[in-house]
Amino acid sequence: MSYQSSVAQDSLAAAQLEMTGNPNALALRRPFDPVAHDLEASFRLTRFADLKGRSCKVPQDVLGKLVESLQQDYSQQDDQFMHVAIPRIGIGLDCSVTPLRHGGLCLVQTTDFFYPLVDDPYMMGKIACANVLSDLYAMGVTECDNMLMLLGVSTKMTEKERDVVIPLIMRGFKDSALEAGTSVTGGQTVINPWCAIGGVATTICQPNEYIVPDNAVMGDVLVLTKPLGTQVAVNAHQWLDQPERWNRIKLVVSEEDVRKAYHRAMDSMSRLNRIAARLMHKYNAHGSTDVTGFGLLGHAQNLASHQKNEVSFVIHNLPVIAKMAAVAKACGNMFQLLQGHAPETSGGLLICLPREQAAAYCKDIEKQEGYQAWIIGIVEKGNRTARIIDKPRVIEVPAKD
Repeated sequence: MSYQSSVAQDSLAAAQLEMTGNPNALALRRPFDPVAHDLEASFRLTRFADLKGRSCKVPQDVLGKLVESLQQDYSQQDDQFMHVAIPRIGIGLDCSVTPLRHGGLCLVQTTDFFYPLVDDPYMMGKIACANVLSDLYAMGVTECDNMLMLLGVSTKMTEKERDVVIPLIMRGFKDSALEAGTSVTGGQTVINPWCAIGGVATTICQPNEYIVPDNAVMGDVLVLTKPLGTQVAVNAHQWLDQPERWNRIKLVVSEEDVRKAYHRAMDSMSRLNRIAARLMHKYNAHGSTDVTGFGLLGHAQNLASHQKNEVSFVIHNLPVIAKMAAVAKACGNMFQLLQGHAPETSGGLLICLPREQAAAYCKDIEKQEGYQAWIIGIVEKGNRTARIIDKPRVIEVPAKD
């Protein structure tokens, strides 16, 4: 068999495994091997995200002010939509929701993109797609009508690296979209100093198909559907090749622990929040957001600030990928994982659920997906803020066998 045929068969087998819906598919899939693709053994996709100390995101307080000014402009147009019996949610949480002129329907849209954070191009494509779709799922929208792909090809890639890596990223993105029941029909590709991958997700839906994220009531509980610590896990994995960094954490974690955490993080980030979104309707969720770049507390605060009722969120439990809490502590204030500020990528949904329904929701998630969800906090009377208690309980979430 020729090299090209072997690689093609391996890629097809990998894609088929990823599409089985088997929670252990990642363990069955052959990890990306640069040498098998005729690249240097030292090839690392994450090196094409090197911003040399530049921040990868706008600070949350700055972004909040920008969004607030946009929202004010947006609100001035509301009078022309008064005849439409659909809430005009607009800008500022997870999706833009716009009433359409016809048939009581609304347009739900979101976009997102970021730089490579894992070294497997196929998995990076899956993670990017899952991350884009997650904003729809955070509003209880389970059907996506169309996706566009946004791709930045790094000028630092050799022709060979480009020809291997970019098709794998695109295939991963496309396969994740297919898993979500949608398709990629277009997009934009540019040449860029850094590799970037993301997209746009769009759907047309009726008002009963989405859950407005502002109805939390006192007595609700907070449920989280994926573990924290993805950023810590991918950083720790990169540090295996950086002795000066590795020496900082090697007393609290083994190389095997780091590799397991990295694979658990990839598995988690590439998993769709679609079933979690579907069950939000079944168990009468009062609102939700997805946990991504601003960390658990940042997104909890954003969700709390949008509530109609005078409530606040109090978080008591932090489910964290095994050993990553210890790694974060060993790094001082670098991650601030236990303070709720560590960035997450394609994280879980943070959901406000009636107390009497939350345990059944978590049990149903585990039954359908084979993954846990956790009750992590409560909704109490307050002034639309969120906080983590001084000594939260850390729940170690092991890698799946």
